[in-house]
Amino acid sequence: MGIGGCIGLLAVGAILTFAVDWHMAGINVDLVGIIMMIVGIIGLATYVSILKRRRTQPPSPGAPVVDVEDPRYYK
Repeated sequence: MGIGGCIGLLAVGAILTFAVDWHMAGINVDLVGIIMMIVGIIGLATYVSILKRRRTQPPSPGAPVVDVEDPRYYK
């Protein structure tokens, strides 16, 4: 689910919670809207955190290369 899906869930959830005035028998429309907004927020936070991890900068070409298997680095 991308950013558009998460924002869509937030929008539909907000519409169901705050703008819809009708009631269905056996279904609380306000609660469904709140659940959709929470899922949208969680999805957006997850997507942004994954996107942030993917955008890490590679080391510059002149940066020293560290060999993690070299025993000198374990002291």
